Amino acid sequence: MLNVSVIIPVYNAAEFLVKSVTSALQFDVVREVVLIEDQSTDHSLEICQRLALENPKIKLYQHPDKGNHGAGATRNLGIEKAESEYIAFLDADDYYLPNRFDAEKTLFENSSVEGVFGAIGVEYLSEKGKREFQDKFQNITLTTVNFAAEGEEVFKGLLGLTTHRFGSFFHLNALTVKKSSIVKNKLRFNRDLRVHQDSDFIIKLAYHCYLKSGIIDRAIAVRGVHDDNRITKIKPYSSTFYHHNLLLQSSLYHWSQTVKLDTKYSQTIKLNYLSFKIAHEKGLRKWFSFLTTALTNPNFLKTRYRFHALHTSHD
Repeated sequence: MLNVSVIIPVYNAAEFLVKSVTSALQFDVVREVVLIEDQSTDHSLEICQRLALENPKIKLYQHPDKGNHGAGATRNLGIEKAESEYIAFLDADDYYLPNRFDAEKTLFENSSVEGVFGAIGVEYLSEKGKREFQDKFQNITLTTVNFAAEGEEVFKGLLGLTTHRFGSFFHLNALTVKKSSIVKNKLRFNRDLRVHQDSDFIIKLAYHCYLKSGIIDRAIAVRGVHDDNRITKIKPYSSTFYHHNLLLQSSLYHWSQTVKLDTKYSQTIKLNYLSFKIAHEKGLRKWFSFLTTALTNPNFLKTRYRFHALHTSHD
């Protein structure tokens, strides 16, 4: 029988935490809910402590120094503490729907499947959050992929290399993965990425592990959108947008140098990285770098981020 540890990183989520935890506890397959409190400045810690006292399935941890280390390091600690065969993730301001683990119960009967992912919906909790989210994501209400995929096709899709458009990036809240696969491949979240550490982790996971799509035509979890969502506050084409994307692409590029990727994959990752690196340059140097890269790497003009390099960032 499926047995799952749900890892919830907690930082300033007092308003949403009870609903999030309750949504995970509704499932018989969830053997434990692992709360990792990351030095919140509201009363999240007190809520975590109360919840852990009320239900033995809820385990509460903090970093050894009880400091703030960010979502990446916090999820890493959750992975270390999780005791179940399977791991699922949930943000403290989001929640699961009743069908969250329906696909997993069947798909994990195939021993070759190491991870299953699905779709998540959105719930607007404030008007400001709604405006910011819709401005950035063009009224997308379901974060999912466009077609069922598994194995290498998932990795190709995340790099934009499938024949048909793979679709939106699937969300960490909709991923269930074998803990043994994470441990075997020494996979962890990049703690140096304060944004996009989930994207970085998922792409690396898709390379090392056999992932399979589950329920992708309807939501299995819901993302709560409110005034303090960090990702929606990063405006497209701003200097902050380019900075965080450069850090992500840099992480992927340096990882690609340590694993034996097929040339078509390593080349794509390199050119994506160069796109955002060029975007940080200014004036004639930007144009010179763009033209030089395009001439020496003709496939640069086929990458999905090629024109980000020429965009003038602003705040």
